[in-house]
Amino acid sequence: MRWTNAGLTATFITGLNTGATGVSQGDSRPVVRDRTCQSAAAPQMRTTLYFGLGRPKGMVSELEWQLFMRDEITTRFPQGLTVWDAPGQWQSKGEIGHERTKVLVLVHPDTTAANEAIQAAEKYIQRNVTGPTE
Repeated sequence: MRWTNAGLTATFITGLNTGATGVSQGDSRPVVRDRTCQSAAAPQMRTTLYFGLGRPKGMVSELEWQLFMRDEITTRFPQGLTVWDAPGQWQSKGEIGHERTKVLVLVHPDTTAANEAIQAAEKYIQRNVTGPTE
């Protein structure tokens, strides 16, 4: 346990020394200066999208997901993103349901263009994958 804490501390300090910074939505800390370019880093928004992979005609395959990521998400957010698998759960009519889920995290400027890109991706999913929501 002691070695792990030291490793995490070393990693954190390394990140600080390299100028790696991140600001999430609702973060009240002041903007951190980037040591490389000596200019104030622009505030960024963090958007987390949850994609249940179930649909009326069967599960979304990994190939379908990869094509969606390539054609719809990466083209709109080429600067980068993070995605991982997660077990989804919800309650409907007193029953607990489970579903394979993808979690997509986007860190982007708070601009109209970025917000429109997120809305376009959500609409694509509704039109082409899951169908209209209730």
